[in-house]
Amino acid sequence: MSETTQSDQLRSEQPPVRRRTGIGVVVAATTVSVLAVLLVLAAWRDDMLIDADKGVTSAEVLSAGRLRSAVTYVTPDGVTHNPKVGVLYPTKLTAGERINVEYSKKDPELVRVAGRDARVAIIPALSVIVVVWAVALPVLWLLRRSQRRGAAPGTPLDNTPGTGADVE
Repeated sequence: MSETTQSDQLRSEQPPVRRRTGIGVVVAATTVSVLAVLLVLAAWRDDMLIDADKGVTSAEVLSAGRLRSAVTYVTPDGVTHNPKVGVLYPTKLTAGERINVEYSKKDPELVRVAGRDARVAIIPALSVIVVVWAVALPVLWLLRRSQRRGAAPGTPLDNTPGTGADVE
């Protein structure tokens, strides 16, 4: 096998791997972006469910975290609730604190901190999308650049002057 045939084979094998890698990067970044948007839409849906039949009461924060806080509260019918998934929009809460909460009378497990809504989820979701694409775009650019370098002279991917690829 001649040296030219071997190098042509190498060039024909490398672009599909780079192409698949690029597709994987785009799919991953798009998936994360869609999930971030769905998160905001789910928060908005939960808010609509709460607003449709809203009850307001005082609750005690049992445990507080950045992503999940447990609360307990009593509804007017005397039933004590401790939602398994915690309270929506739990930032800046401390254990032992008394807070006002809004809950769905139809589903008392669906509860949020009073005065907060899906708008607090928009900035974190947009931040995730920006960071994902800030990582993905340079990776795609590097893959494209390495694909151009690995292309055979005279192919449309090769932009080297004098190879015929720069003719319009």
